[in-house]
Amino acid sequence: MELVRSPLARPFPEMPPIEGVTLRVARARYKNWDRCDLTLAELAKGTAVAGVFTKSACASSEVELGREQAKLGTARALVVNAGNSNAFTGYRGREAVEAIMAQVASALECEPSEVFVCSTGVIGVPLPTDKAKAGIEAALVADPCSWEEAATAIGTTDTFTKGAGASALLGETRIKLAGFIKGSGMIAPDMATMLGYIFTDAAVEPAFLQEMLSKANEATFSCITVDGDTSTSDTVLLFATGKAGNTPLTSWDSEGADAFYAALLDTCRELAQLVVRDGEGAQKFIEIGVSGAESDASARRVGLAIANSPLVKTAIAGGDANWGRVVMAVGKAGEPAHRDKLSIGFGGVWAAKDGQPLPDYDEAPVAKHLAGEDIRIDVDLGVGSGRATVWTCDLTHGYISINADYRS
Repeated sequence: MELVRSPLARPFPEMPPIEGVTLRVARARYKNWDRCDLTLAELAKGTAVAGVFTKSACASSEVELGREQAKLGTARALVVNAGNSNAFTGYRGREAVEAIMAQVASALECEPSEVFVCSTGVIGVPLPTDKAKAGIEAALVADPCSWEEAATAIGTTDTFTKGAGASALLGETRIKLAGFIKGSGMIAPDMATMLGYIFTDAAVEPAFLQEMLSKANEATFSCITVDGDTSTSDTVLLFATGKAGNTPLTSWDSEGADAFYAALLDTCRELAQLVVRDGEGAQKFIEIGVSGAESDASARRVGLAIANSPLVKTAIAGGDANWGRVVMAVGKAGEPAHRDKLSIGFGGVWAAKDGQPLPDYDEAPVAKHLAGEDIRIDVDLGVGSGRATVWTCDLTHGYISINADYRS
């Protein structure tokens, strides 16, 4: 099936190289397609790594191994396979991952535990080791490629290539971040659902790098949803080569730690939103702001209940300001809420306040807002000071078409 570029797509940004990172791509031919589907990132010795992974009980071998590897804190390479998720494949799937780790480790003269492997695509089909081996051999001798080429090679149902970057001043040292991500369907925040990779030349101690990535994840990747389904393969990895030469960041008290985190948070947020903008069949990008909740965590859960509601998503697809469906979603969330304190608005216009419709509510500006591509829904629960922002997209016939033909 030919995929049509999302109307919400964004152009791939200009991103500078990151010293200590070399990218290459190759054709492993995991599927019957004429494109690169294996990405290899070679990392400088001493590169620190942090990761967040799916909480799925049916996680792939790549995720199980990656969790343990990330605890060791160092990385020399990343391999990403597209077209086959290698999930639910038993011992054969694990053997394929271990074979890839051993092959790359031998070539780079490092430990297999320093080689991270990720795979994405159809569930239940063992990764063909012969194709992986041939793809890696080709990648190891290929010319270095651009961020965009590396990002394109990891896509599956993605309709556009996604990347984001930032920089920050740590004392007198300018550091850079660059990242790319894939994701379009099977997107629900139980960590989040996609494969994402961020690289920086900053020097950061591994434990602190993990702390910052976990914190950024909670406010970004774990605040997106397309269809409410959590993948078996979710992974976000953050690599810090240390080549910028800054004094290593070890805690929040380190000079420049706040500046680095702000740049990381911006990069994660942009990547997360790009995934939503490429939601399968999406025509509208929806931002849901929840305030007045008992806690921030409660606000996030209410926001996700709204964002995952097919009735809310289809109403937005049709440009219908059916705020009753938002009321329904708040009520089913299982979080503290009070019917007579609830307020709901669209595009900055309140439709209901304190549990009832506003007598002078004018739907005309709301209808105009809903006719656009970027939609804002505001909900105030009126029971506390907790707040959160969640991002999703509308639900259209396109989603059904893409997923009905996914394996063909």
